Amino acid sequence: MSLDRFAPAVFVLLWSTGWVVAKYAALHSEPFTFLSIRYALSALAFLAFCVATGAQWPKSRATALRAVYSGFFLHGFYLAGLWWAIANGVPAGISGIIAALQPLLTAMAAPFLVGERLQQAQKLGLVFGFIGIAIAISPKLLDPATADLTHAALPLAINLIAMGAVTYGTLYQKKHLQSGDLRSIATLQYVGALILTLPLSLIFEHQQLDGTPQAFAALIWSVFGLSMGGVGLLLYLIRRGQVSRAASLIYLMPPAVAFEAFIAFGEPLTVPLILGTVIVVVGVHLTNRKVVERRKPAEA
Repeated sequence: MSLDRFAPAVFVLLWSTGWVVAKYAALHSEPFTFLSIRYALSALAFLAFCVATGAQWPKSRATALRAVYSGFFLHGFYLAGLWWAIANGVPAGISGIIAALQPLLTAMAAPFLVGERLQQAQKLGLVFGFIGIAIAISPKLLDPATADLTHAALPLAINLIAMGAVTYGTLYQKKHLQSGDLRSIATLQYVGALILTLPLSLIFEHQQLDGTPQAFAALIWSVFGLSMGGVGLLLYLIRRGQVSRAASLIYLMPPAVAFEAFIAFGEPLTVPLILGTVIVVVGVHLTNRKVVERRKPAEA
């Protein structure tokens, strides 16, 4: 019960740092190369964790392949597309609003793929969350630097496709990997992610990571804080509840990153950001709260 109560908050805290890590990582390595190293080390770290804790491995090859397949989309395609898009001209504000589409995409697709339906209050919460995100990042959207995106048409399309990939991966995880040991499943998922990013790195990049302390710090946190901590909690949340509820936590990421940037870099907190954050919190609360069904008294 205690983990169920605190897991969402810890997940938001850990996952939001990924945007800060990406900012540092971009200064020290190319995106596919960094992600390939991260996924390889994450798979090894999870493998060691599985061995040390006696995790159960999938009993069938089909289950193992499903785990690899889900990781290809949930981790590999998503972050590879997102990082490449930002590195090739998609502004952070636009990328943030695209990220905020995931809960809405998940909620729309869930009834068809996993048979999950939302209450009216939860649907309202998803809409509130999206509106809050739009308000929070509106100053960036209105920045003249983001007005012309014609030069970033392809990266923008890749960013959108990546968001569709993580939505599909989340729903696939819920439908096909509802049972089994999450530790071994996570290990295989990072193998799936590596299957995508390593060839991209070998074909398009120079496989260089400078040896600065900042680069290694970003890599260490990416492996243990994000891949093991954040993703482990995400898989747990997907299994324990509705995928739409778990996905709605993504709404909290841009505001959380903004507050972290204020603390770490002194970036200003704007009125739209504060107002939008309040609306986002209300939306996430509506989406995640437990709906109590009223039952008619039994007839005598």
